Amino acid sequence: MIPVLETPRLRLRPHTASDFEAVAELWANPEVTRHISGRPATREESWARMLRYAGLWTLCGFGYWAVEDRATGAFLGDVGFADFQRAIDPPPPALPEIGWVLAPHAHGRGVATEAAGAALAWLGRPCFCIIAPAHEGSLRVAAKLGFQRQGLARYRDDAIAVLVRPG
Repeated sequence: MIPVLETPRLRLRPHTASDFEAVAELWANPEVTRHISGRPATREESWARMLRYAGLWTLCGFGYWAVEDRATGAFLGDVGFADFQRAIDPPPPALPEIGWVLAPHAHGRGVATEAAGAALAWLGRPCFCIIAPAHEGSLRVAAKLGFQRQGLARYRDDAIAVLVRPG
Protein backbone atom coordinates (compact mmCIF):
# COMPACT_ATOMS: atom_id res chain seq x y z
CA MET A 1 0.00 0.00 0.00
CA ILE A 2 1.28 3.42 -0.96
CA PRO A 3 1.01 5.94 1.87
CA VAL A 4 -0.60 9.34 1.41
CA LEU A 5 1.44 12.16 2.91
CA GLU A 6 0.10 15.61 3.71
CA THR A 7 1.75 18.92 4.46
CA PRO A 8 0.00 22.21 5.14
CA ARG A 9 -0.28 22.91 1.38
CA LEU A 10 0.30 19.60 -0.36
CA ARG A 11 -0.93 16.04 -0.68
CA LEU A 12 1.47 13.35 -1.90
CA ARG A 13 -0.61 10.45 -3.16
CA PRO A 14 -0.29 7.44 -5.46
CA HIS A 15 -0.51 8.16 -9.17
CA THR A 16 -3.67 6.98 -10.89
CA ALA A 17 -4.45 6.47 -14.57
CA SER A 18 -6.39 9.74 -14.46
CA ASP A 19 -3.09 11.57 -13.81
CA PHE A 20 -1.76 10.59 -17.22
CA GLU A 21 -2.67 13.79 -19.09
CA ALA A 22 -1.09 15.97 -16.38
CA VAL A 23 2.03 13.78 -16.22
CA ALA A 24 2.36 13.79 -20.02
CA GLU A 25 1.98 17.59 -20.09
CA LEU A 26 4.55 18.01 -17.31
CA TRP A 27 7.18 15.81 -18.96
CA ALA A 28 6.54 17.28 -22.44
CA ASN A 29 7.42 20.77 -21.21
CA PRO A 30 10.91 21.84 -22.42
CA GLU A 31 11.33 24.11 -19.39
CA VAL A 32 10.79 21.11 -17.08
CA THR A 33 13.04 18.66 -18.93
CA ARG A 34 15.87 21.05 -19.86
CA HIS A 35 18.08 19.94 -16.94
CA ILE A 36 16.68 16.41 -16.54
CA SER A 37 16.78 14.66 -19.89
CA GLY A 38 17.52 17.58 -22.17
CA ARG A 39 14.41 16.93 -24.25
CA PRO A 40 10.66 16.75 -23.77
CA ALA A 41 9.19 13.27 -23.26
CA THR A 42 6.72 11.67 -25.61
CA ARG A 43 3.33 10.48 -24.38
CA GLU A 44 4.61 6.91 -24.65
CA GLU A 45 7.60 7.76 -22.43
CA SER A 46 5.33 9.48 -19.91
CA TRP A 47 3.07 6.43 -19.75
CA ALA A 48 6.14 4.20 -19.22
CA ARG A 49 7.24 6.56 -16.45
CA MET A 50 3.90 6.14 -14.67
CA LEU A 51 4.16 2.36 -14.97
CA ARG A 52 7.69 2.55 -13.55
CA TYR A 53 6.42 4.67 -10.66
CA ALA A 54 3.84 2.00 -9.78
CA GLY A 55 6.38 -0.81 -10.12
CA LEU A 56 8.87 0.86 -7.78
CA TRP A 57 6.44 0.53 -4.87
CA THR A 58 6.00 -3.18 -5.52
CA LEU A 59 9.66 -4.04 -6.06
CA CYS A 60 11.43 -1.58 -3.74
CA GLY A 61 8.92 -0.61 -1.05
CA PHE A 62 9.27 3.04 -2.07
CA GLY A 63 8.48 5.04 -5.16
CA TYR A 64 7.04 8.26 -6.52
CA TRP A 65 3.98 10.21 -5.47
CA ALA A 66 1.82 12.63 -7.41
CA VAL A 67 2.02 16.04 -5.74
CA GLU A 68 -1.21 17.97 -5.60
CA ASP A 69 -2.34 21.24 -4.11
CA ARG A 70 -4.55 20.42 -1.11
CA ALA A 71 -6.71 23.50 -1.59
CA THR A 72 -7.47 23.02 -5.29
CA GLY A 73 -6.56 19.40 -6.06
CA ALA A 74 -4.36 20.65 -8.92
CA PHE A 75 -1.56 18.33 -10.04
CA LEU A 76 1.79 20.01 -9.35
CA GLY A 77 4.34 17.32 -10.16
CA ASP A 78 6.10 14.17 -9.02
CA VAL A 79 8.36 13.47 -6.04
CA GLY A 80 9.74 10.27 -4.62
CA PHE A 81 12.40 7.60 -4.47
CA ALA A 82 13.78 5.07 -6.91
CA ASP A 83 16.40 2.51 -7.65
CA PHE A 84 16.85 3.07 -11.37
CA GLN A 85 20.04 0.97 -11.66
CA ARG A 86 21.60 3.95 -13.45
CA ALA A 87 24.95 3.49 -15.20
CA ILE A 88 26.68 6.33 -13.35
CA ASP A 89 30.49 6.60 -13.29
CA PRO A 90 31.64 6.46 -10.58
CA PRO A 91 28.66 4.56 -9.14
CA PRO A 92 26.51 6.44 -6.62
CA PRO A 93 26.06 5.14 -3.08
CA ALA A 94 23.81 2.11 -2.64
CA LEU A 95 20.93 4.20 -1.31
CA PRO A 96 17.49 5.21 -2.56
CA GLU A 97 17.60 8.06 -5.08
CA ILE A 98 15.21 10.95 -4.49
CA GLY A 99 13.87 13.06 -7.31
CA TRP A 100 11.43 15.91 -7.72
CA VAL A 101 9.92 17.55 -10.77
CA LEU A 102 7.28 20.26 -10.74
CA ALA A 103 5.18 22.12 -13.24
CA PRO A 104 6.51 25.62 -13.99
CA HIS A 105 3.55 27.28 -12.23
CA ALA A 106 4.76 25.61 -8.99
CA HIS A 107 8.39 26.78 -9.31
CA GLY A 108 9.75 29.31 -6.84
CA ARG A 109 7.02 28.75 -4.24
CA GLY A 110 8.79 26.27 -1.94
CA VAL A 111 6.70 23.38 -3.25
CA ALA A 112 9.71 21.18 -4.11
CA THR A 113 11.24 21.70 -0.68
CA GLU A 114 7.93 21.00 1.07
CA ALA A 115 7.11 17.91 -0.99
CA ALA A 116 10.61 16.42 -0.87
CA GLY A 117 10.84 17.23 2.85
CA ALA A 118 7.68 15.23 3.51
CA ALA A 119 9.01 12.34 1.41
CA LEU A 120 12.35 12.41 3.26
CA ALA A 121 10.60 12.38 6.64
CA TRP A 122 8.64 9.33 5.50
CA LEU A 123 11.78 7.53 4.24
CA GLY A 124 13.72 8.22 7.44
CA ARG A 125 17.10 7.07 6.14
CA PRO A 126 19.97 8.33 3.99
CA CYS A 127 19.47 8.83 0.27
CA PHE A 128 21.12 10.54 -2.65
CA CYS A 129 20.15 12.64 -5.65
CA ILE A 130 21.70 13.60 -8.94
CA ILE A 131 21.34 17.09 -10.35
CA ALA A 132 22.68 18.79 -13.45
CA PRO A 133 25.36 21.25 -12.24
CA ALA A 134 23.60 24.10 -14.11
CA HIS A 135 20.24 23.42 -12.41
CA GLU A 136 20.56 26.09 -9.72
CA GLY A 137 16.96 25.77 -8.51
CA SER A 138 17.26 22.07 -7.71
CA LEU A 139 20.69 22.58 -6.14
CA ARG A 140 19.13 25.18 -3.81
CA VAL A 141 16.33 22.75 -2.90
CA ALA A 142 18.86 20.01 -2.17
CA ALA A 143 20.89 22.33 0.06
CA LYS A 144 17.77 23.35 2.01
CA LEU A 145 17.00 19.65 2.55
CA GLY A 146 20.46 18.90 3.95
CA PHE A 147 22.07 17.23 0.93
CA GLN A 148 25.84 17.47 0.72
CA ARG A 149 27.69 17.45 -2.57
CA GLN A 150 29.87 14.38 -2.98
CA GLY A 151 31.36 15.31 -6.33
CA LEU A 152 30.74 15.04 -10.04
CA ALA A 153 30.00 11.88 -12.00
CA ARG A 154 29.09 10.96 -15.57
CA TYR A 155 25.64 9.82 -16.62
CA ARG A 156 24.66 9.42 -20.28
CA ASP A 157 27.70 11.44 -21.35
CA ASP A 158 26.78 14.38 -19.11
CA ALA A 159 28.35 15.63 -15.92
CA ILE A 160 26.05 15.38 -12.91
CA ALA A 161 26.42 16.45 -9.31
CA VAL A 162 25.94 13.62 -6.82
CA LEU A 163 24.57 14.74 -3.45
CA VAL A 164 23.95 12.67 -0.34
CA ARG A 165 21.69 13.34 2.61
CA PRO A 166 22.68 11.54 5.80
CA GLY A 167 19.87 9.93 7.78
